[in-house]
Amino acid sequence: MNLYLFNASDSAATYGIGTYLKELTSALEGTEINIRIIHLHSDRPEFEIVKTNTVENWYIPEVRNHHTFSGSIQKLEDYYLNVIYLLHIHIKDTKDLIFHFNYNQSQFLAKELKKVFNCQTVATVHFIKWALELHGNLSRFQALKSKPENQQNSFEQLLYTTDEYEGLLYKEVDRVIALSQYTQNLLYSEYQLNTNKVTVIPNGLSTIDNGQLSIDNGQLIIDNERKIDKIALRRKWRIAEKEFIILFVGRLHAVKGLLFLLKAFRNVLDSLPDCHLIVAGNGNFETHIKESQDICTKITFTGLLEKKELYELYRIADIGVMPSFHEQCSYVAIEMMMHGLPIIGSTTTGLKEMIEDGETGLHIPVIEHDDSVEIDTDLLAKRILYLFQHPEEAKQMGRNGRNRYENMYTSEILGHNMLRIYQSLFKQ
Repeated sequence: MNLYLFNASDSAATYGIGTYLKELTSALEGTEINIRIIHLHSDRPEFEIVKTNTVENWYIPEVRNHHTFSGSIQKLEDYYLNVIYLLHIHIKDTKDLIFHFNYNQSQFLAKELKKVFNCQTVATVHFIKWALELHGNLSRFQALKSKPENQQNSFEQLLYTTDEYEGLLYKEVDRVIALSQYTQNLLYSEYQLNTNKVTVIPNGLSTIDNGQLSIDNGQLIIDNERKIDKIALRRKWRIAEKEFIILFVGRLHAVKGLLFLLKAFRNVLDSLPDCHLIVAGNGNFETHIKESQDICTKITFTGLLEKKELYELYRIADIGVMPSFHEQCSYVAIEMMMHGLPIIGSTTTGLKEMIEDGETGLHIPVIEHDDSVEIDTDLLAKRILYLFQHPEEAKQMGRNGRNRYENMYTSEILGHNMLRIYQSLFKQ
């Protein structure tokens, strides 16, 4: 079997999609699948193939216009024609050939590859553009679609056109992978896909390999507590030994809901001054620092961290908070569960499914309005204080979260499920 996974050189590759491809290729190691990753819109000066022990990475640079990916659909299709030309030259083994797409603007590429190769096609829905832009507000999107075209503003027209183009990809490919039940239902109701075409396969993540966590009879065990030395880690990060640590991980972007957490944290400090908020991620620092000027001494903005440093923060945090407005299947939530953290998470899109209210964490409802969404910051503050005031319950939620990770979100489970899908394509 020959599998070609499509990646792209943009911010998504730094975050979820890049992690997805890394975990998937690792999970499929040792199978009969030959894996190549096609890096579109590469900043390399010319086409290049780089071989590693397990995969080949094919880098295809821009050909006509450096800004093709953010340009018009016509320019994108011109670029894809060049991609197909290169693939036609360099793909020698076409037995059991699969092209797996991870970006929604790939309909033309999927369609034209079918003309050139005898192949099967798969698309994973990592995000949906309208859900990102409208913060998951489905009722607002449905209202937008019902508006006559001549009454739509330029933003609405672009969103509507982009959504139509994304929908064509879902219809074009042979199989669609949804990362959550929410997305699967959306593909049925909003894009009218057949039920036998869509399969839910959540993201998977490799188990941390330093022996710090394990499960014994359903209990989370800290195997190497002396090695971990949480006190030393707190000193490294300049966090007082007894401070209650709240952790946010993600881009500093409106869709992640950090502004609502900052407002809630101000309320938390009124009742619990001995606590600290750590914000790990890159993005719009100016807006968020401005919002938190009066409480800035109680907040640490780390910027984007390497995995090793980020995992140190998971190890010393008491709770994780995810007030996001759009998540398909969050790797941050998986990391928090893997580290045994109780999570306060919004009820947006796929995140509601990941966090079991009262079992692995607590839900915070997303409130939808005609033209906006919000989170009740008073309620969020109460949720945070509840976990502080009920430490044993919070620890049990963390243990339950670790169990949920083991049962649903490991890379081994991801690899097993994807291999089954790939094999089924050639049995139809």
